Amino acid sequence: MVLGRISVACDGVLGSDKQIYRENISILGRNIMDVFEAVQERRSIRAYQDMPVPREKLEKILEAARLAPSARNAEPWHFIAVTDKEKRKSLSKGRYAKFCAEAPLVIVACGDKEASPDWYAVDVSLAVENMILTAQAEGLGTCCVGSFDEAEVKQTVKVPDNYEVIVMLAVGYPKGKLDFAGKFLHLARPRKSLSDVVSEETFGKPYAGKKADGG
Repeated sequence: MVLGRISVACDGVLGSDKQIYRENISILGRNIMDVFEAVQERRSIRAYQDMPVPREKLEKILEAARLAPSARNAEPWHFIAVTDKEKRKSLSKGRYAKFCAEAPLVIVACGDKEASPDWYAVDVSLAVENMILTAQAEGLGTCCVGSFDEAEVKQTVKVPDNYEVIVMLAVGYPKGKLDFAGKFLHLARPRKSLSDVVSEETFGKPYAGKKADGG
C-alpha cells in the first residue's frame, strides 16, 4: 500500500529522473517493510547460543545507536560493548539479569547528565531501540536489562560520574526452544490490543482505526 501511494507522486517526474525516483521509492518501501517486520518479530531473548556476535554486526548495531535522534542533537550517550566473560558475569548479578553471563555481548548504555540534563534518559532510550531493531534485522536476539546495581556496573566498566547507566542490552543468537522464561512470560502476559493503549484526539476517546479512513 505504501508503494502504491508513493508511486502516484512520481507522475510529474520526467525521463531518466522518473526511473531513478521509482527505484529510490522501491528501496524506501522495502526498508519500511523491513523495519515493521523487525518490530513485529522482536522478542525479549533470555537464552543464548555460545556463539560470539560477529564484529561487523556489532559495528552495525552501534552505528544504529549513533544515528538515533536526540534533543538539540546533543547525543548525550556512550555505549560500552562488553564481551569479556568475567565482566559479563559481574553484570549479571541482578535478580533478573542472570542471563547476561550467558549472552556473548552486553551493551551498557549510559547517558550524560551534564550534556542534556532534561533529556539524556529519553535520548539514550531512543538509541537503544535503534540497536534492538538492527540486531533483530541481523538475526540476533536482545533483551533490555534494568535489574542491576548502578554503582557495581559503573565500577565494572569504569563509567565516569557524569554518566548514568540507563539500561544494559544483552545481545546474541537466540537459543530458540530453550528460552522457557520468554515463552512463559508471553503466555502469562499477552500483548494488549491497540484499543487498550490508544485514544484519538483526547485521552479515553476510542481510536477509530481504519474506519476513520473509510477502510
